[in-house]
Amino acid sequence: MKATSFKRLGIALMATALMVGGSAIAKNPMVGGAAMLESKDIIDNAVNSADHTTLVAAVKAAGLVETLKGPGPFTVFAPTNMAFEKLPAGTVDTLLKPENKATLTNVLTYHVVAGKMSAADIAAAAKAGGGKAVMTTVQGETLTAWKMGKDWYLTDAKGGKSKITIADVNQSNGVIHVVDTVLMP
Repeated sequence: MKATSFKRLGIALMATALMVGGSAIAKNPMVGGAAMLESKDIIDNAVNSADHTTLVAAVKAAGLVETLKGPGPFTVFAPTNMAFEKLPAGTVDTLLKPENKATLTNVLTYHVVAGKMSAADIAAAAKAGGGKAVMTTVQGETLTAWKMGKDWYLTDAKGGKSKITIADVNQSNGVIHVVDTVLMP
């Protein structure tokens, strides 16, 4: 082999290594101690997160599993177990009762926006909106995203704030952004 052939082979191998390395960098972050696979849907990933067991139980109680396993795409602002623990004592237990299914569904669908909105999409909408991105939820009311320092927050209909703690967890049918507070319509 000529030196130029070795050089081309070396460049090709370096390019391959960069592509493999680049895709590794683009992987989803771990959530709740579990890998979040882009090939899985929102529900299949959420059930693996130790930080989202309350959310998964609530989605099941509200009968929203099949919807969130559907093609979407959906943007889900997913509250952690600690977010649910911030609610007044007894709230989660009350919401999970069958007679409160409509209220629970109302709260959960307030955390979902139709379409896939990455952090970059939210930032672009905020820039176009004078610093705030107003998003209409599947529930019908709006959430407002805004930035303070390096962090993004959501303001709900009641004026409550929730911080996006992990952004851009891509799913086969949308994207999840982990939030630290339950949003209230």
